[in-house]
Amino acid sequence: METKTINDLNKNYCLELEKIISKIKKRKCKLVLLQFPDGLKPYATTIVDYLEEKTNAEFLIWMGSCFGACDIPVGLKNLRKKIDLLVQFGHNSMMPNF
Repeated sequence: METKTINDLNKNYCLELEKIISKIKKRKCKLVLLQFPDGLKPYATTIVDYLEEKTNAEFLIWMGSCFGACDIPVGLKNLRKKIDLLVQFGHNSMMPNF
């Protein structure tokens, strides 16, 4: 699989990264958990690298299941109080990127 840049991803997906960056800065988040569906997991580190450049936050990538907004990561009992924000990504090739 070839490495994708944020610009490549933005051509195919509307990830709303600027909205996420704004929320992280507004809330002064220090630790953010990112949850990706299987189709976007190969690009998780590219997205994290971009978000780290734009914010002062640290990021965790949830590599477990993600079957929609109701699929909240489990097993994070010790980290739950430290996580300031959970961002769940989705993808749908039918969604146009405006």
